[in-house]
Amino acid sequence: MFVKEETALKVAQELLKVKAIKLNLKKPYLWASGWKSPIYCDNRITLSYPSIRTYIRQQFVNIISEEFGDIDLIAGVATGGIAHGVLVAQDLGLPFAYVRSSPKEHGLENKIEGVIESGQSVIVIEDLISTGESSLRAVMALRDAGANVKGLVAIFTYGFDVADKKFKESACPAFALSDYNYLIQQALADNFVRESDLEALKKWRQNPSEWSKS
Repeated sequence: MFVKEETALKVAQELLKVKAIKLNLKKPYLWASGWKSPIYCDNRITLSYPSIRTYIRQQFVNIISEEFGDIDLIAGVATGGIAHGVLVAQDLGLPFAYVRSSPKEHGLENKIEGVIESGQSVIVIEDLISTGESSLRAVMALRDAGANVKGLVAIFTYGFDVADKKFKESACPAFALSDYNYLIQQALADNFVRESDLEALKKWRQNPSEWSKS
């Protein structure tokens, strides 16, 4: 996963400030997977803060322009990647579509909403990467529809090795504005966590499923 330090620390600072990311070792959060975690991330909160969502959009546009060059379409991953994807598409003057987590159960039963033409080069917008499974399901749905997915950009990644491996195996370059390591670095600088918390936070990052059992 590709992350730039200056941007990563700035984004981490903003996410912590507006409580899009919360850290709590005393009362860990329960994920849908059943894992207990000292971190909870809801990047949709950034949409309520114009300056932050603007910065995120600008950084997405910079990455797309610098790393991928000309593209034909922006695709968001439902639901967190939709609004940010629309903002990026508007900035670049490009068409937009989004990918559902599962096909609609009525009507045309679409999994992809919007117009995608075979051969179009596409960048996928995601809000959060954990294991990478849901993100790559969206990538594969777009490829099955004939799109040439050139890569994916996300606001935040936990940086799990399993996600990095899956993106490499899928030949899908992935960029994130910030990640777990930079988040903890910034959280310490801004007094969201203490030095004494770092070992527990590191252990969770290394093996979240086992940490949940402790």
